[in-house]
Amino acid sequence: MRYVSTRGNPEQRRFCDILLEGLAPDGGLYLPTSYPQISADQLQAWRLIYAEQGYAQLAFEILSLYIDDIPPADLLAMCQKTYTKEIFGTAAITPLRPLEAGVFVLALSNGPTLAFKDMAMQLLGHLFEYELARRGEELNILGATSGDTGSAAEYAMRGKQGVRVFMTSPHGRMSPFQQAQMFSLQDTNIHNIAIEGVFDDCQDIVKAVSGDHDFKRKYHIGTVNSINWARLLAQVVYYFAGYFQATTQPGQRVSFTVPSGNFGNVCAGHVARCMGLPIEKLVVATNENDVLDVFFKTGVYRVRSSDQTHETSSPSMDISKASNFERFVLDLLQGDAQRVRRLFQDDLQREGQFDLSLDPLFQQAKQGLGFVSGRSTHADRLRTIQDTHRRFAQIIDTHTADGLKVAREHLQADVPMVVLETALPIKFADTITQALGHAPPCPPAFADLPQRPQRVTVMSPDVASVKAYIRQHCEIGA
Repeated sequence: MRYVSTRGNPEQRRFCDILLEGLAPDGGLYLPTSYPQISADQLQAWRLIYAEQGYAQLAFEILSLYIDDIPPADLLAMCQKTYTKEIFGTAAITPLRPLEAGVFVLALSNGPTLAFKDMAMQLLGHLFEYELARRGEELNILGATSGDTGSAAEYAMRGKQGVRVFMTSPHGRMSPFQQAQMFSLQDTNIHNIAIEGVFDDCQDIVKAVSGDHDFKRKYHIGTVNSINWARLLAQVVYYFAGYFQATTQPGQRVSFTVPSGNFGNVCAGHVARCMGLPIEKLVVATNENDVLDVFFKTGVYRVRSSDQTHETSSPSMDISKASNFERFVLDLLQGDAQRVRRLFQDDLQREGQFDLSLDPLFQQAKQGLGFVSGRSTHADRLRTIQDTHRRFAQIIDTHTADGLKVAREHLQADVPMVVLETALPIKFADTITQALGHAPPCPPAFADLPQRPQRVTVMSPDVASVKAYIRQHCEIGA
């Protein structure tokens, strides 16, 4: 298996090279040269493997199709070390919860930081440590988070040999629980940087630093954001697990609704469908920052400035520049990397938008790729949380509520609808309290979280300042 840039750089790379690299040298994102195709017989074989041997074995089967430069025994050992009852609280790893007839929630928030990001990040920690040890190298991870990526990455990388984490986040724009989860870590290889701006400012800094090839090479900069293909690949697995739980018959079709801001989670579903998973619809659910909803309805992709990005009660989706969207657009344009480069490097930078509304490929994609979308507001969120608690005695977080609201707009008879859970509700306790009149339950491991000392550095949205901070802490060895 080889990987190439979405922007046309002809160099083909192997998995372990792009694992440590992040962005391609031309600023694009890596994708495999082709998606492995899964036959109906293979899908049925995986159904049996999942039923009899569990999630870790299923993960190994899928990842093996994309990773051929790690010995199979080592890859299997990492999957088995990652997906355990001890780490995820249940042997099922991602159990499916029924709501009303034909509607399910895929529980993805049983990991150490109570968010779906753990599903990939726990594996990524082992992959990084393994490959760095094999090469005798170190890695400085630079990331951007709107809430859950940061804590998931830091909990996965804390104490890992040869790894430092420099995590940027928008100052004051995460929930108190998310903020405390990150900032309370005292491990010497973890560094939190609060940027005075929005998530898009943090993401721009990560891309700018990754684009400085001399700095990147000298300080061994890598990423854990979903621009890293390995993270997105790990997320493909739970689409198959969700499918096997929601269906009983071979070839039965399922739809998935995905709360989405950066397009990484739903892009993993797109990859699963390209492999042959029988997905009827991929439903993109946004909050008030509805750039993706506007695109799928109109064909116009227009990013917003920091002051146009709304601060909402589903803060992990307060994003107006969807980094992973470029991967999907390459597939939408049937592999035309030069056009993707013009759209993202030229049109988007110069005009702040691009328009595919009149392109026949966009019209075909709306049908053939099966994407639909919808939008949810704060009022919708509260109503959905209240309704779910009243009718089903379940408390859901604000992002999952966005997903459930939009999912109900796209139901089809005899097609199960699986809503991907984003996080446990305790991470957004203020809004849950507003909706229900009481706080959600808190796992015992985090009962004292508000009282834990916090460690963070606040900075202006300046690339040079972040580089200087990385340089300083690399040179002193901290």
